[in-house]
Amino acid sequence: MPTGNGAFVLHKMLESGIKGYRVCPYSPMREFFPTTLPFSLKGRKPSLIHTTSDYGIFFRRPGIPLVLTLHSFFLDAMMMPHSTLIQRIHYKTDLRWFTRASLKAADTITAVSRFLAESAHRELGVTRNIQVIYNGIDTAEFYPANKKPAGKGIRILFAGNLHRRKGAFLLPAISRKLNPGITIGYTRGLRSKTPLPSVSGLIDLGNVPLKEMPELYRQYDMLLFPSVREGFGLVLAEAMSCGLPIVASNTSAIPELVIDGKGGFLCEPGHSDAFAEKINMLAEMPELRRDMGEFNRTRVEQYFTRDRMIREYAKLFDTMLDRGTPG
Repeated sequence: MPTGNGAFVLHKMLESGIKGYRVCPYSPMREFFPTTLPFSLKGRKPSLIHTTSDYGIFFRRPGIPLVLTLHSFFLDAMMMPHSTLIQRIHYKTDLRWFTRASLKAADTITAVSRFLAESAHRELGVTRNIQVIYNGIDTAEFYPANKKPAGKGIRILFAGNLHRRKGAFLLPAISRKLNPGITIGYTRGLRSKTPLPSVSGLIDLGNVPLKEMPELYRQYDMLLFPSVREGFGLVLAEAMSCGLPIVASNTSAIPELVIDGKGGFLCEPGHSDAFAEKINMLAEMPELRRDMGEFNRTRVEQYFTRDRMIREYAKLFDTMLDRGTPG
C-alpha cells in the first residue's frame, strides 16, 4: 500500500483486526516507476494479496488470489477541470491502462462505495460483480465531545490535503462570506506543506498527526467538506462519528454518508456562496447542530463501524482461501 492517504489508514485497520493480515507499505513516489512496486513483497509468501485497483496488476502472482479494492476514481471527464495538465495526461493514459489491466486480472473486486462500483462499470466497462464494503471508523476513538469549548464563537473545521479536488481553494472565498464570530480552521492533511493564502478568520492548523484528529474534531462545531470527488470520505465518517454536522458537496460518494437535511447540508460543488449560506444558517441554530450531530453519530454506528468493515473483509478472504481458487 502507498503511504500517506486514507486507503493506507484503512488497510492498517484491517491489519489490526485480521489475524495474519500484513500491510507492506511503499512510498507513493515509487508509482512513477511501477515495475519496482513488487519489491515491497520481497521475502514474503502470501496466501492472498489485497491491494488497490490502480497498480494491482504489478502484484499479480500465479496461484495466489488477488483482491483489488477501489478506493478512488479519477478517470472520468468530470475530474479533468480539477486536475493539472500532468494529471490529466496521467489519468487518460497509463493510469487508465493500469487500472483496466488490474481489474481484469483480479480474482475479486471490492469498492468502498456504490459510487466507485458504478464508476468502474460505467467508465471502464467492468461487467463483473463489484462488492461494496464501506470503510469503517473506530467509534470508541472517534466519539462526540461532552461539551464544546466555551467563548470561542462558532468554529468550522476543514480536514484533508490541500488538493484542488478537495475544494481547499474555496476556503478563502467561503471565509470572507461568513458572519462575524465564525472561523475556519484547516489542516494540511498528511502531504500538503504550503498553507492557503492568509485571510481573516481562516486559521492554518498545519499537518495534524492522525492520532490527534479525534480530539481535534471534538473542538469544533461542524465540518466543512467542499470536495469535488470522494471515493468514500474518511474525514466525513470520522467527523460524523464525533457528532459533528456536515456542510459538504453534493457529489460522488458523499451523499452515501451525509443525508441532506438530516446530517447536514449538501451544496453544489464549487459554489462558495452556498457553503457560506449553510454555515451561517447552522451557526444560528444550536439545536439543529446538536440534532444533526446525533443523527450522524447514530448513522456511523449503524453503517460505518470499524468492526463491521473488518468482519466483511475477513469473511471475503476466508471464503476465497477456503475455496482454494479465485473468488
